[in-house]
Amino acid sequence: MFHNSPIRKSALKLTCVMAGLLMAASAIAKDKLPEVDKDGLHLIKDSKVAVAYAKPGADLSQYTKVMLLDCFVQFKKDWERDYNMDAIGLQGRVGDKDMERAKKGLAEAFREVFTETLTKDGHQVVDAAGPDVVLLRPAIINLDVTAPDLMRSSRGNAWVSSAGSMTLYMELYDSGSDTLIGRVADPRADSDHGAQMANKVNNKAAAERIIRRWAELLSSHLGEVKQATAP
Repeated sequence: MFHNSPIRKSALKLTCVMAGLLMAASAIAKDKLPEVDKDGLHLIKDSKVAVAYAKPGADLSQYTKVMLLDCFVQFKKDWERDYNMDAIGLQGRVGDKDMERAKKGLAEAFREVFTETLTKDGHQVVDAAGPDVVLLRPAIINLDVTAPDLMRSSRGNAWVSSAGSMTLYMELYDSGSDTLIGRVADPRADSDHGAQMANKVNNKAAAERIIRRWAELLSSHLGEVKQATAP
């Protein structure tokens, strides 16, 4: 099936590189980005995300259902090394198992929040491709967690003003034809809430706030497209 295709899995690594290039460009200005990308998608300058490209003539109003692939998650480059440089003793360090657990939890939260938000707004979320199904292939990259929930007695409690930041990179496909119709990239950071303890509850809440904002933007856009084409 589409979502298990080895081609799609390997291609995701390449799209993450592409996302990094898009983010670097978006830090300048949208009018500095290429009008047409390597896949023939055209830049949308008035989007509500940092970077958005769409296939000319693509019409989201034809889709009545949404299919969501598992979210790929990748930490910011050298995050583990940089975090461990400030760790005191072995108990305060993060390892590969800690990072894999964090990535799995974030991917699960992504699916849960997107499914909940889209369903609440009347968009049916399905598990099978079809001519009326738009497929979302999401990735969270540049994940930067200020202080993971690994505090030991050697480090004491950690107080932070922001839980961290991450970037969404998502591609949209016509699931029936396997045609790429759009891609978006959008970096978001947890707001400064003043000093708060870094723990599992607060970190998860911060991540879900950012994910929910992305889900609401997509849901709102799908609703606007349907309304504009309604008789």
